[in-house]
Amino acid sequence: MKRGLCPGTFDPVTSGHLDIIERASGIVDELVVGVALSPDKGGGPLFTIEERVSFIENATAHLPNVSVRPFDTLLVDLAHEVGASVIIKGLRAVTDFEREFQMAQLNYRLDSKIETMFIMAIPEYMYLSSSAVKEIARHGGDVRGLVPEIVSMQLRDRLTSSR
Repeated sequence: MKRGLCPGTFDPVTSGHLDIIERASGIVDELVVGVALSPDKGGGPLFTIEERVSFIENATAHLPNVSVRPFDTLLVDLAHEVGASVIIKGLRAVTDFEREFQMAQLNYRLDSKIETMFIMAIPEYMYLSSSAVKEIARHGGDVRGLVPEIVSMQLRDRLTSSR
């Protein structure tokens, strides 16, 4: 059985993330979506780890071979813990490649038996990011279609109350 690991901060999960997760779930027998705590990333996440896990669980409920779990360890350690032999990452543009390539090489150094695989974003989501979604929502823009509906509502509520 081939188990994959699809990690990220997912703050919040976007339609682009979900496209990568769905496509990855068709490649492996089981896919674990690892939600990184990431307390230091960009001043800290907008949503709690529990909220981010819940958003992804709800959005992937139709995918029986997908599970979601939080983590705050090295990615290779999580891969060992869940028995994943492949780390699956989404790539949007060349700017993602440099950072992801560096991380893949470091993970390979930590454990050469764990492969890293990249799935290219579809054109519709090529420039979609969690940061861009938060910026649009922060300024009152409509993010429906860029994120699951529950995330859209939570973004509106969270960012409206912080204005």
